Amino acid sequence: MYKRYIKRSLDLVIATVSFIIFSPIFCIVTVLLLFINNGKPFFFQLRPGKNARIFKIVKFKTMTDKVGQDGKLLPDAERMTVVGSFVRKTSLDEIPQLLNVIVGDMSLVGPRPLLIDYLSLYGEEQSRRHLVKPGITGWAQVNGRNAISWKKKFEFDVEYVDNISFKMDLTIIMMTVIKVFKSEGVNKENHATTEAFNGNN
Repeated sequence: MYKRYIKRSLDLVIATVSFIIFSPIFCIVTVLLLFINNGKPFFFQLRPGKNARIFKIVKFKTMTDKVGQDGKLLPDAERMTVVGSFVRKTSLDEIPQLLNVIVGDMSLVGPRPLLIDYLSLYGEEQSRRHLVKPGITGWAQVNGRNAISWKKKFEFDVEYVDNISFKMDLTIIMMTVIKVFKSEGVNKENHATTEAFNGNN
C-alpha cells in the first residue's frame, strides 16, 4: 500500500513544499555558481532510474571545467571551488533534485542514481537496486555515504528495496538531516569525491 500509492503522493507534496521553502537559497546559490562556473550553475547528467530507465538528473555544479595542458579535466580536488566545496559539504547541491522528484523520475528516499557506465558492472543482486526509483537520500547514505565501500553501499541499497516502509523512509530522512548538520561521510578519505566503481571495489 505505502510503496505503491502513498510514497509517491508524499514525495510530490514534500518535494514541492521543500522547493518553495528552499527557493531563496536556491536562487542565491544559483547566482553565486553562475559567476564562479562561467555561466553554468547546474550540472546535468543522464542516470539510470527505476528499471534502469534513463533520465536526466540535475544538481548544482560544484566543480569547474578546468583542464590541464593535455586538454583533459583536472582531478576533482583541483576543480572544486570554495563555494562548490561548501555547497557539497552542506548537501545544498542536492536541492535541484527536488525537481526530479516532482516530475517523478526520483523519490525523496531510495538508492542513489549512479552512472550509466556502472549498469554492466553490477552483479544480479546489485542490479536489484533498480527495482525502485532512485532517491535524493537513501539507506546507504545514512550508513556511511561516500565513506563506505561500493560493496557495502549496494548491500544497503538492496536491503532498502526489500524493506521499504513509511517507518524506514521517515528514519532515513531524520538520519539524513542529522548527517547533513554533522557533514558526515561526504567524501571518501583523501578524495574530493568518491572513487569510481569498477565492478570489484
